Amino acid sequence: MELSKEIIEKAFEAIEVAKTTGKIKKGINEVTKVIEKNLAKLVVVAKDVNPPEIIMHIKPLCDEKGVICIEVSSREELGTAAGLQRPTSTVAIVQEGDSKKLLKEITDKLKPKEKAKRQAKENSEETTEAEESSDEETQEE
Repeated sequence: MELSKEIIEKAFEAIEVAKTTGKIKKGINEVTKVIEKNLAKLVVVAKDVNPPEIIMHIKPLCDEKGVICIEVSSREELGTAAGLQRPTSTVAIVQEGDSKKLLKEITDKLKPKEKAKRQAKENSEETTEAEESSDEETQEE
């Protein structure tokens, strides 16, 4: 899902604000832990991670835990937003601090898309289940 530049900029701004007034976690290991503990408010992942297997589990984990996950283009930009002098693959906001308003704006813009995506997934699962049960009935006859 391609996000608008506005949402990505707000995500970077939220990270910068949370870094000084709240609490953030940086790096794949720390971010994975806070997602699993249901402490993450927002997760931002860089697309240019190599090998991609390193971050493959983040998006499904965020979906499972109901955390918004935003993909950005570069690790360098993400590291800079997090106040690091090195690139980083992932950042999670744990305590919002003054970035609460920015997070709400991001959430409000992304929730309808997330809801529609979830409904489409549920509908496809129901269709698959219905097809499987009709296949079973056909085999029994």
